[in-house]
Amino acid sequence: MKLQQLRYICEVANHDLNVSLTAQSLFTSQPGISKQIRLLEDELGVEVFARNGKHLVSITPAGEEVLRVASEILQKVDAIKHISQEFSDETKGVLSIATTHTQARYVLPPVIHQFMQDYPDVALQMQQGTPAQIAEMAAAGEVDFAIATEGLEHFSNLLLMPCYRWNRAILVPKDHPLVQLSTAVRLEDLVKYPIVTYVFGFTGRSKLDDAFERKGLIPKVVFTAADADVIKTYVRLGLGVGIVADMAHDPITDPDLVSLPAKHLFESSITSIAFRRGTFLRGYMYRFIHLFAPHLSREVIGQFLRSQGRQEVEQIFRGIEIPDL
Repeated sequence: MKLQQLRYICEVANHDLNVSLTAQSLFTSQPGISKQIRLLEDELGVEVFARNGKHLVSITPAGEEVLRVASEILQKVDAIKHISQEFSDETKGVLSIATTHTQARYVLPPVIHQFMQDYPDVALQMQQGTPAQIAEMAAAGEVDFAIATEGLEHFSNLLLMPCYRWNRAILVPKDHPLVQLSTAVRLEDLVKYPIVTYVFGFTGRSKLDDAFERKGLIPKVVFTAADADVIKTYVRLGLGVGIVADMAHDPITDPDLVSLPAKHLFESSITSIAFRRGTFLRGYMYRFIHLFAPHLSREVIGQFLRSQGRQEVEQIFRGIEIPDL
């Protein structure tokens, strides 16, 4: 049994059993991968993948268990490499992050600027996607950190640490009737107008839907997007009232829009940073977490790393005072 064979079966599984795409991603040949998988199956005495002719069609029950252990082994191998890198030169390496547009555009710039000043020889890689995509990348070990508000909790092999609490804002043009209200905006006021907001599953959208449902109100959501800047564009065009993360409004860059507070209308959301259990955190990784969430000291991070299971993680979670953004 070879590590290369374990890597091949894991990559084939990650590429939806497409051996051709796997070969392209690994810069090797399709026949070579197929041969190594067969050799591994012959050695194990079980099939990892069920076949229809030459095509892989599914993962066998035995294959599911083999892949689970193989993934753990490969993660440990990567951890050994990281340990050696840390002790050979703790100032060099690669840090890969997956996050949403809102985090990348409005929260992370000052963090990344400071991090790059502290570690100029660390290559920083950022990928953007939906919360589900971000969580999948982290769970599969394709990135070091995932930063999002939703979706991360669905993967049991991810360790989540709370970073900050935030709420929403209502964005309208300066001449909009909501600006003229003498009292705080109510949900009953909002349902009178078309709404432009996030796609479901993005940036705490579920909290918005829950608030209207509790009141028995049905909002008229006419346009959704994953990008707050896109939402603001259509608010400017008069398509509707925008509901976005409050961090997405900047009085300097958005002088034509008025931000009305919505903290009293919607339950706050928590943005978390997540990584795979068993990950060896290098010194600069601790530094990045602390820059992004100053309350997550090395000691607190250590508590999360030593935790066993969701229940213990939640207990640590409850003992942390999560700051507002």
